[in-house]
Order: sequence, then C-alpha cells, then structure tokens
Amino acid sequence: MDEYRRIADRVEAAVRDGRLRPGDRLPPQRVFARRHRIANSTAIRVYGELARRGLVVGEVGRGTFVRAAPPLPGPALAEATGAAPVDLQLNYPVAEGQSELMARALAALARPDVLAEAVSGPAAATGTPEAREAAASVLARPGWAPDPESVLFAGNGRQAIAAALSALVPPGGRLGVEALTYPLVKAVADRLGIRLVPLALDAEGVRPEALAATHRATPLAAVYLQPTLHNPLSATAGEGRRAELAELLRRLDLTAVEDTTWAFLVPDAPAPLAALAPERVLLVDSLSKRLAPGLTVGYLVVPARLRAAAGDALRSGAWTAGGLALAAATRWAGDGTVAEAVAAKRADTAARHALVLRHLGGHAVRTSPHAYYCWWELPAPWRAETFAAAAERAGVAVTPGSAFAVGPGTAPDAIRVGLASPPRAVLDGALGRLAALAGGVA
Repeated sequence: MDEYRRIADRVEAAVRDGRLRPGDRLPPQRVFARRHRIANSTAIRVYGELARRGLVVGEVGRGTFVRAAPPLPGPALAEATGAAPVDLQLNYPVAEGQSELMARALAALARPDVLAEAVSGPAAATGTPEAREAAASVLARPGWAPDPESVLFAGNGRQAIAAALSALVPPGGRLGVEALTYPLVKAVADRLGIRLVPLALDAEGVRPEALAATHRATPLAAVYLQPTLHNPLSATAGEGRRAELAELLRRLDLTAVEDTTWAFLVPDAPAPLAALAPERVLLVDSLSKRLAPGLTVGYLVVPARLRAAAGDALRSGAWTAGGLALAAATRWAGDGTVAEAVAAKRADTAARHALVLRHLGGHAVRTSPHAYYCWWELPAPWRAETFAAAAERAGVAVTPGSAFAVGPGTAPDAIRVGLASPPRAVLDGALGRLAALAGGVA
C-alpha cells in the first residue's frame, strides 16, 4: 500500500474513534509533513485522500477541517456529483404568468417605427419625459413619490450602484457599509478603488451611533444602506430609526446611497430615507427583481446638487440604459405589467416563507415573510464554508457568510439561503436536505 494511503488510514481511524472530532482543524500541510517525517508532496496527497473519502473539507484561507457530518453515500465531497445543484445562491424571482405579461409590451414595441427608434443606441442618462414619469410611478411608496426630474437611468441595478458610488466616493475614499452587506457592493467598490468601512448592525440595520463614531474618527465620503429588507439579514428599519438616520446625515454633512432593490416586496414599508432627507440621499433601484434581469433598467433618484455628477458617471462608465430596455420598461410601468408582477411576487414570498418555517423553524434563522432569502446561523460545530461545501455535495448551492462580511475577522458561521429561483416544489426538497444535513442526517 502507498505510504500516503497508510497515513490517511491512521487519520481516518482517529476520526472514527473520536480522537479527531467534527470541526477539528488539521495542521497545515507543512507542519503535518514534519510531524510524520514525510515529504510535503506526500502530505498533500494525504489531505487529498482524506477529502476524497469525505472525511475533511478544505476552506480557503482557513485550513482543513474534519467534516461535521458523516460522509454521504456516493462520490466523496471533493468530487463532483455529476448533477447541477439546486441553486439557492442566485435569487431572481419569476412569477407565474410573468412572461405572458411582459410579452404584451414587447409585442407593441415590434412595430418597425417604434423598434427603429428603440434600438438606435443607448438612451440618455435622463431618459425621456415619459420614461421619467413611468419610473416615478414604479418607485413611488405610500406617502412618497420621487420628482420625475430627479430620475436618471442605468442599464441595471449594478450599474446604478456603480454610478452612485463613482459620483460620491473618489478612488481611495472611504465608504461606510453595513458590516454584512450586499456582495455586489464589495465587487463594485473593489473595481472603483473604494475602501469599505464596516458599520455595526442591530435588528434594524446600521446603528446610528456606530455611523457617527466611525465618521468622526476618520471621515467617510458616503455611506451605503439597505433600510428595507436588508440583504442578507432581511431587517427593515422602523420609522424612528429612519428619522434618526436622516437627521444624522444632515448633522454629519454626509450623503447616503439608499438601495431599495427589494423594498417593493413590503407593501407597508416606512417611507425611504430619500423621502426624509432628499438632499442627502441618492436612491438606487431596478426592475431586475420586479420583472427579470435579462431585460431591465436601473433607476437613480438623485438630489439636484448631485445630478450632474451622477449623469457624468453614468456616461463615462457606459452605464446608461439601452434604448429597447428603457422603452419596454416605460410600457411595462404604464400598462400594469409591473404592478401585476409585484402583487404576484408578494404572494409568492409568503408561500416560500412557509417552507422555511416548516424545515428550518427550529434553527437560528433570520428572515421576513416578505423576503426572498433567509440568514441561517449554523448550529455548532458547522463552519459556513464547510457547510456550503457539504450542501453542494448534497445537491444544494448556498452562499457562506464570508461573501457578505466586510473587514477581516467578521465572517460569521452563517449562510444565506436564496428562496426565489427554483420552483416551490424544488425549494421544498432542497430546504429539507439542508435541514437534514445540519442535523448530521445524510
């Protein structure tokens, strides 16, 4: 028998008899090689063999850990299952009958005269008067509607966020963000050379005193916030918290980027920060979640003092909306398509929330009946990356907490479970598999 297999057998025996327990970390491979008086290359083969047997899982940047559940039957954790996992990472809801709804506007756009104008090139950042009126109607909340003249258009939500940050934060500048934040913001900031500064959270989102203390210690150029259905925690700030944040922005002379991408799912959400401090808030949103990511636009509601800078950022980044997408979005807003899709998705979130309660109700899960995701603080001894790897082996893809964490040493042993993309019956089965995995049942 090869030497690396004999050593792997000894490690496996230590796991089986309890000398190595689930969640224990193995030494770095070089240290392991010295202890066993073997070459580094042999140690690498030992660790690979242990992974092949499903006994350990390697976590990038953290090490190799004994699995916290028995190996599943079939190929080992380190090998592909051959079947695509149920995707609970991407999160694009599709309502029943949505395609037929959207087709109505697209059919109207197919007239040669209308189509020729729509596909002639990208739209201006300011769109058209009709498009601005339509956008204002889509973004309106009870008690608040944006001034149509304050609306600018991007190609999608990501580009709207990029333009907002580019307009507010110079390269090397500091942007305050929730300590757990939307991963896309991390990627955009990295591309723009922006330094992210984590802000402490509570049950309603960013703590005002944490924002004030951070800004006074070293000034921030801006702050990015998700007051409604925070992603990934599903938290929604109450009216009192929003009023406190709005007053704080004024007092600190600070501008916020308010992301309301998921807020459409909450029919009775408090007014956005943009309603309370319109001169201090640049609101971003899009049609991607309301309708579909393949043909969408991004929205920016911009204070007058920042409109030129935001428009310049959209143009210089080539982030303006396409003519066809903007024309379709305008029609979808006017013919009731957006409103119908929103109503259907609000009902759908309630049904999917019931599935979360059925399977994960006994666990430490943070979510909302209006949310298309939940945040699961894993039971010991699970680690987030280990669980995500084991879940994928079980046929379910989830996102470990490190994807949302800002700053070193802040990654929690939690995962985000996206609820939107698979059909409900598929989601039901996937949640059952995750619950069984957490309990050590293969």
